[in-house]
Amino acid sequence: MAQQTALADPSAEGTAKPDAAVVRDALGVGVAVGLSGFAFGVTSAGSGLGLLQTCALSLLVFTGASQFALVGALAAGGGPFTAAAGAFFLGVRNAFYGLRLSQLLAVPRALRPLAAQWVIDETTAVTLAQPTRRAARIGFTVTGLSLYLLWNLTTLLGALGAKAIGDTDAWGLDAAGPAVFLALLAPMLKTRTERAVAGLAVLLGLGLLPVLPAGVPVLVAALAAPLALFAEGRRLGRARRGAPEGTEEGR
Repeated sequence: MAQQTALADPSAEGTAKPDAAVVRDALGVGVAVGLSGFAFGVTSAGSGLGLLQTCALSLLVFTGASQFALVGALAAGGGPFTAAAGAFFLGVRNAFYGLRLSQLLAVPRALRPLAAQWVIDETTAVTLAQPTRRAARIGFTVTGLSLYLLWNLTTLLGALGAKAIGDTDAWGLDAAGPAVFLALLAPMLKTRTERAVAGLAVLLGLGLLPVLPAGVPVLVAALAAPLALFAEGRRLGRARRGAPEGTEEGR
C-alpha cells in the first residue's frame, strides 16, 4: 500500500529503501539485459549492416525490440522503409512510458532530452518499482547508465565477433534476436488479456509471413492489441449484464 501511495503521489516519501539496495537492483537489470547487446551486434552484422551502422543503432535508437525488428526485417529482404516503420511502431510505447516517468522523476527541463534517451522497458520497470522519488531517480539513473554503456559495448563486440564467426546463419545466430526479445517479453505477460494479445500477435505475424513482404507482418501483428481489447471488453460487458444485481460484477 505504501508503494502504491508513493507512485500515485510522486512527492510522497513512502517507505524508505536504502540507496544501496536500489543501486544493486538497478545494476542487476542493467547488466543482465546489457549483455544481450552482443546478440544484437551479431544479428545486425549478419543482416548486412556495417560496423558503424550497427553501433549507431545502439547509440542513437537504444531500444532493443525496435533494433531487433529493424535488422530482422532487413535480413529477411524487407525494404529500409518497411523495416524502419516496424521499428518505429514498436518504439512508440516508450513515449507513453515517458509521460508517466516525467511526473514521477520531475527531471529538470534542461536534462529531459538526455533522460528521454533512457526511457525504455527496463528503466521504466525499475523506476516504477521504487517507493520514493529519490529511489526512483537512483533506479532510473543507474539502470539507464549501466544498460546504455554495456549494451553499446557488447553491440560492438558482437559486431566484431560476427566477422570472425563468418556465416551467422550456419551457427543459427539469426535466431538470437527473436529469442532475446521473447525472453524479455515473457515475464511481462501477467494477465489473460496480455497473453491473448501476445498469442494473437504471434499467429498474425507467422501466418502472414508467406504472403506479405518482409517487415509488414510485424505491422499487421500490432492489430492484435485492439482486437484482444475489444474482445475482452465485450466479454466483460456480457458478464456485467448477466451478473445478479448488487453483486460486484453488477456494480
